[in-house]
Amino acid sequence: MKPYVKIILFIVLVVALITILTALIGFNKKHADTAKVRPDFVITATTLQKEFEDNETAASARYINKIIEVSGIIASTSLSDSAHLNISLKTGSDISSVNCVFPAIGDLSKFKPGDEITLRGECSGFLMDVLLKNCAIIAKRN
Repeated sequence: MKPYVKIILFIVLVVALITILTALIGFNKKHADTAKVRPDFVITATTLQKEFEDNETAASARYINKIIEVSGIIASTSLSDSAHLNISLKTGSDISSVNCVFPAIGDLSKFKPGDEITLRGECSGFLMDVLLKNCAIIAKRN
């Protein structure tokens, strides 16, 4: 085998290993604890949903991938297919709410419709509902 072929194969092998290691590190990276992160925005569920409903493009540019502290009244709670706790907050709209997904299994009995709650999460967009992921409870009032 010629020396330049060995060098090219070595370089390709090194690049492949670096790519694989980078992908593994990114895949296994833990999410920041949103309870300890300073929010980019503090807003009510009604105002957040209204901003997305009025101008989705502007609201998406402003809120997506940002940490939002949102307060509102619990409309419903449920467990997702992957056993994550989901809390929907009332917004005054019959067809849209703020849907908050928690990274760990939660106790549904602690959260009842009608309770006031403040939580923090990362906005991931708007699909009929405003979606917040990786949420954490900041305050709860009955």
